[in-house]
Formats: sequence, structure tokens, C-alpha cells
Amino acid sequence: MTSPAVKVLVVEDDDSMREAIERLLDAGGFRCRAYASAVALLARGVDVDAACVISDLRMPAMSGLELLAALRERDFSLPFILVTAHDKPGMREQALSNGATAYLVKPFRGTVLLDAVRNAIKLPPRAA
Repeated sequence: MTSPAVKVLVVEDDDSMREAIERLLDAGGFRCRAYASAVALLARGVDVDAACVISDLRMPAMSGLELLAALRERDFSLPFILVTAHDKPGMREQALSNGATAYLVKPFRGTVLLDAVRNAIKLPPRAA
């Protein structure tokens, strides 16, 4: 089981996807705090005990890439995982070169996201 101190921030504008990611993280042993937008996360402030951010790429008002840049400008260097249903050529490379730790295309297997989180925060993989 993952340490209860490990918190993941989730930024996803689609309610059902956000709830699914929350359930997945909970089942994987993580705590999480979820936001419906990047603006909502920035307005509240980043939790000091957060270990990682998972963000949708395409959202209204501020994209996941813009959120990543905003966090880096504020000296938050949390691992950042981008997820998207709107992949296009070169986007993965752009995301990774801008500091994303991982880039996942929806739909993805839950184990893929959990492994990406564990890799991002340097946790060993869970036994199958």
C-alpha cells in the first residue's frame, strides 16, 4: 500500500473522468485532491504536501500546458502528468520538453496511470 502521505492533485474538466481518476488513485493507495479547472487549482494554491499533478491537456480558460508553465513560474517542480483525448503529432514531445513527466493518451488503462504516478514520484511498482 502506498503511504497515506502521498497526495496527487488531479485537474480535469470532465466530471466523470475526474471522478474515475479519483477512484483509481484511491484504489491505488493514493490520496487526491481534484479540481475542475487549472484556474481553480491556482486560485486555491498548490497543497504543500502534494507529490504529483495529473492534468488534462485541453481545458477551458487554461490548458494543462499553461498550468504546467504557471506552476514552474511559481517554482513548483512537482512531477506533472498530462493526459489527453486530443493527441496530435508533436504534442507528446512538446509536453515532455516543457517539463511534463509523462504524457498519456485517453483512453488509457488504469495501471498505466498508476505506474506513471509511481514512476514520477519514484515509488517502486506494486506487485501484481
